[in-house]
Amino acid sequence: MTALTVNLKSIIELTDEQFYQLCQDNENLRFERTATGKLIIMPPAGGETSNRNGRLNQQLFNWADADGTGIAFDSSGGFKLPLGADRSPDASWVKMERWNTLTPEQQKKFLPLCPDFVVELLSPSDSLKETQEKMKEYLDNGIRLGWLINRKFRQVEIYRKGQEVEVLENPAILSGETVLPGFVLNLESIW
Repeated sequence: MTALTVNLKSIIELTDEQFYQLCQDNENLRFERTATGKLIIMPPAGGETSNRNGRLNQQLFNWADADGTGIAFDSSGGFKLPLGADRSPDASWVKMERWNTLTPEQQKKFLPLCPDFVVELLSPSDSLKETQEKMKEYLDNGIRLGWLINRKFRQVEIYRKGQEVEVLENPAILSGETVLPGFVLNLESIW
């Protein structure tokens, strides 16, 4: 099952509040919205992908709890990106200073910012090209570090602000570099 993209713009242009309410009213569905207003309806993850995603988030959350310099989010967290898209990366992290600038109301809804760090774990239903475009969109909106993990080919694409994409073949670990100092993702449970 692949994601379904619907262009509603000719009949309705959803406000941010309407999009948020649509997501709340349909909690069994996963939605994203492009900067041009196209609605993306994503199928639920299969068991294997869900497990790998959980393992990835487990490692990120454990590090974030111990480190204390920011907050980690799983794939159910929504972000209203500065250039207009609404996205939910598989895993993400925001520096505490940026989190603390948000009002309590902003913290409860889709966060009006781009994470400092994102991970997209390519699932069998994902298009590699579309996920690469999403990673570039994150860069355009301000991420400092992003990983696109392609389990099928055991590749990781690393996205860094102002640099060319780096492709790693079958790495055992990934470093959070200066964005997440001390964070190391062990890929054994992800592959």
